[in-house]
Amino acid sequence: MSKSFSDSYKAAGVDVTAGYKAVELMKSHVARTVTKGCLDGIGGFGGAFELDMTGINKPVLVSGTDGVGTKLKLAFMLDKHDTVGIDCVAMCVNDIICCGAKPLIFLDYIALGKNVPEKVADIVKGVADGCVETGTALVGGETAEMPGFYPIDEYDVAGFSVGVVDKDKIINPENVAEGDVMIALPSSGVHSNGFSLVRKVFHLDKHPENINREVLGSTLGEVLLTPTKLYVKPVLDLISKVNVKSIVHVTGGGFYENIPRALNDHTKAVVNKDKVKVLPIFELIQKEGNIPERDMFNTFNMGVGMITIVSKDEADKALSVLKDNGVDAYIIGEIQKGEKEVEII
Repeated sequence: MSKSFSDSYKAAGVDVTAGYKAVELMKSHVARTVTKGCLDGIGGFGGAFELDMTGINKPVLVSGTDGVGTKLKLAFMLDKHDTVGIDCVAMCVNDIICCGAKPLIFLDYIALGKNVPEKVADIVKGVADGCVETGTALVGGETAEMPGFYPIDEYDVAGFSVGVVDKDKIINPENVAEGDVMIALPSSGVHSNGFSLVRKVFHLDKHPENINREVLGSTLGEVLLTPTKLYVKPVLDLISKVNVKSIVHVTGGGFYENIPRALNDHTKAVVNKDKVKVLPIFELIQKEGNIPERDMFNTFNMGVGMITIVSKDEADKALSVLKDNGVDAYIIGEIQKGEKEVEII
């Protein structure tokens, strides 16, 4: 049992003993994420992970880092903190798989105005849930109590993930060609971007009570706080069975910013907007905010969280594999000759 405490530091707003309690509360969540490569338990200065290179001739490490963003303000309003950790994991690992890498480890960073151990444990529970669903080990993290910097009841959450892929199997947009098709993997909602606009549309900063408004058979807060969908397992399975030429994680910047990143200089993506299965929450946001359609597609995922590009003759197989993984995927467009751009028609 630790004998570390400081009454002087506590008087300044930092209670080190609260940090120890938070660690104790989160240990059971972290334990759920342990995978074969984990070597150290929680509490050390670094997380150790032994790489299994079976079947990988030229290992390449792929890393990704991101946060939850202002979606956290909704968690503060609702005093619900056990799902934002899923968003944090998803924003990192969904990026990593775009080049074909399998996420192996994850670390989180939580900075807050006051360390409430139960709240920290709730946040880490969400992180652990995301890690378990993606087969990723939570090998470490950091909780920083920062009074005077963050309001006493607010916090920020960020994460960092590392995965591995065989160099010869890295997904390369240079392979994208005219005639390929774009397959949409549905999102679970707004995911974790565009919330500054969402808060403005629903006047949440000036009228936080709007978070409890009845919409779409639920409350606005419940709909908006729906965690980001994790695509790791279905996409990795797809990659193992189909020649996936490129992958798009539709996050900040929506269709217009993200799709070109998955193209080469000789191709363009043509999306048929009539085929996009737009979720009701986006229709509500557009209507209430009087937002132009182009701005919607340039900000939100519109119901498409990820896009895979495959040759036309493998499209049916790809759709079948995704269906077997519980993903109701569908074709939303095709690749044509162009200059690394997207057209939504």
